[in-house]
Amino acid sequence: MTQRVRTQVAIVGAGPAGLLLSHLLEREGVESVIVETRSRPYVESRIRAGILEASTVGLLRDVGLGGRLDREGIEHRGIHLQWPGERHHLDFVDLIGRSVTVYAQTEVTKDLGNARDAAGQQFRYEVRDTALHDLTSDRPYLTYTSPDGTPGRVDADVVVGCDGSFGPSRAAVPASAARTWERVYPYGWLGVLADVAPSTDELIYAWHPDGFALHSMRSPSVSRLYLQVPPDTAPADWSDERIWAELAARLGEGENGWHLTPGPITEKSVLPMRSYVQAPMRHGRLFLAGDAAHIVPPTGAKGLNLAVADVAMLAPALGSLLTKNDHNPADAYSDAALRRVWRCTHFSWWMTTMLHSTGDPFDAELQRSQLAWVSTSTAGATGLAENYAGLPIGF
Repeated sequence: MTQRVRTQVAIVGAGPAGLLLSHLLEREGVESVIVETRSRPYVESRIRAGILEASTVGLLRDVGLGGRLDREGIEHRGIHLQWPGERHHLDFVDLIGRSVTVYAQTEVTKDLGNARDAAGQQFRYEVRDTALHDLTSDRPYLTYTSPDGTPGRVDADVVVGCDGSFGPSRAAVPASAARTWERVYPYGWLGVLADVAPSTDELIYAWHPDGFALHSMRSPSVSRLYLQVPPDTAPADWSDERIWAELAARLGEGENGWHLTPGPITEKSVLPMRSYVQAPMRHGRLFLAGDAAHIVPPTGAKGLNLAVADVAMLAPALGSLLTKNDHNPADAYSDAALRRVWRCTHFSWWMTTMLHSTGDPFDAELQRSQLAWVSTSTAGATGLAENYAGLPIGF
């Protein structure tokens, strides 16, 4: 027999976007149920973003989710931009009065999950065969199969897809009802997690003729580092010794007395680089948020922050729709969200094309010129700072 439940909002995906949306909806007086294909431990352990914009931090604090973030997050005033023989610090606080915070997406997810547990949130983890139905009617619903094989159904007033680029929500929008844009970049990132204290106070973004490198971090004792590689690279082809040697070369080992400290590598993966936008971010009673609607390369640290901005706009819109029968905010959601999406898509493309080597000498000289301008011009540095530290939610 089908296990059937009725709610106001059915949320597909228990990542940060889905969890935060449910948290914000509760504050609007709206109930929700979350369905998720993966297990909770898997969702909470996925290594993803680690840089939170000022507006993201402010929102999490405002809705009661800032306790551990304030204790364990690492505030950064800016970033270092580097190319051979040069390293320049851009101080965001001096330039625009805002900073960013290093706090891993895994920790955001755990904080949100704990808050939803305390609120009695209904979850359905490890489901399969999730399908969305009757999305252009006033009574959309989800079907799925529970881990024990029992069919399930969630009847709702609204469905929200927070299930990423390969989930069923994006696929449920007919091709005739959406327009898409995509840019696939001819390189990827080899990302490593290492149990070693960071060798830098703030992130280093390094252009190098052999390829881009990034020194990031997850905590005072864990470093996150990246190397530009061909997109079809197999992580197993890169030994730990080769990774540390290449990072040292691209990050400028020994320049001005700086040294990279190697340590045990606990994770290796290759991330393809692409930009993708689907519009509108609504189809009938289905609303899309986060990676279900858009993907950006990680160079600009926008992915998680864009998802947060989406649901921060969507939650009050759904609250107005479902508690006041006011359709206007929900009708405006897609256009409002897409304004920010395209701004962040452009910034992510700009950072990516400025910092990644193409092997073309002409490109290399243009990139050096661009880096020099951004690093020494107040106008150039301010533009980067404003976009990197984040525009106000609702921009």
